[in-house]
Amino acid sequence: MVKRLSVSVCLAALLLSIGSAVSATENKGLQAALDFRSANMIIYKWYMGPMGRMAKGEMPYDQALFRKNAEALATVARLDLLTGFPKGSLDEDSEAKPEIWENWTGFEEKFKAFQKESEKLAGVVAKGDRTATLAQFKNTGKTCGGCHKKFREK
Repeated sequence: MVKRLSVSVCLAALLLSIGSAVSATENKGLQAALDFRSANMIIYKWYMGPMGRMAKGEMPYDQALFRKNAEALATVARLDLLTGFPKGSLDEDSEAKPEIWENWTGFEEKFKAFQKESEKLAGVVAKGDRTATLAQFKNTGKTCGGCHKKFREK
């Protein structure tokens, strides 16, 4: 478990350094922004996937694994994903909708809600109450879906 958390922290540090590089120099280009936001989404999915399968009963509930994933998700959710959406970074290969830039404040609010609920999830799962954990996981998942429905193509 410690090894997995260490890997998570290393990935988060790598993404943070990538995000800082992207935000520090706007001339990094469209591909850097697309890569940054895509990498973040892949990591979110990596941690959300097993928790979702446990919540749906598709795999046995494992408190330790759920906690590890929730803590790692909260860690990576702290990264500023918004730096991966500079103006003009709409691309045919991206699933981002133009509504992101047309309603930046709404997009920012959705992301901040995800950050907040991810942090709550890590706190709830640490208490060991399975029912409360699954309820908070549902709340966290709603923040993902709420953003995807409004701001994502697929």
